[in-house]
Amino acid sequence: MATSTNAAIAIRHWKLWIYTNYDCNLRCSYCVAESSPQSPRRAIGLENTRRLIDEALDLGFGEVFFTGGEPFILDEIYAMLAYASARMPTTVLTNAMILRGKRLERLRAIANQNLVVQVSLDGAQAEQHDAYRGAGSWAKTIAGIKLLQEHGFRVRLSTTETPANSDHLAAICALHHDLGIPEADHFVRPLAKRGFASEGLEVSMINLEPELTANCDGIFWHPLSTDADMQVSTSLFPLADAYERVQQQLATIAATAEAPRLTFT
Repeated sequence: MATSTNAAIAIRHWKLWIYTNYDCNLRCSYCVAESSPQSPRRAIGLENTRRLIDEALDLGFGEVFFTGGEPFILDEIYAMLAYASARMPTTVLTNAMILRGKRLERLRAIANQNLVVQVSLDGAQAEQHDAYRGAGSWAKTIAGIKLLQEHGFRVRLSTTETPANSDHLAAICALHHDLGIPEADHFVRPLAKRGFASEGLEVSMINLEPELTANCDGIFWHPLSTDADMQVSTSLFPLADAYERVQQQLATIAATAEAPRLTFT
């Protein structure tokens, strides 16, 4: 499994993250976005997404990630993914629980080599995963992973290390091998103390590698938090303005900070 707490590299590979929405079919107790079935949707919209992709390309961004909430709740997600993946490497994050029937058929219709489906999986057994994600979620997620694979999708796994699974990471790694998922497509990140989480690492602009993140309220430093202290710009456009602000902030931090910076993706 690949660890995600490495020191910053000299040459930055810029990623754009897009929060498509904030409502979700689950209420994970560590969710940094505070998503749940009761959360307001706060959708970013298709036209904003297309413009963000175009401007990110102009700035030389290397890839885009779609997250939520659960993106596949949205009717527009397929058009968003089709537009993005026709232009750059694209990853969509999901719990894979609702990708069945018509949703799966619509995703199959836009499948291509640029499109990756990243599934959150926190355990090799139900008790490790369900402790934070809800009873019965592990079985549905495993079924969703296998269904995606049966239909030819490249599946990447993301594991959040928690007190429930920290002693079982080797078993999770063995499971991803059993599923035919290579080492490079399994990421483990530590719990971050943001959103619903009452425990975990304290994260901020100081110790996080920037990965520009857009939601309906503007641009943020990193997808781990769209809290006010992580906001770079209250405007989505032009994306270049937020990009320049991040570059300036990086220079300021580099002149004062000594601690290694963390990457979570």
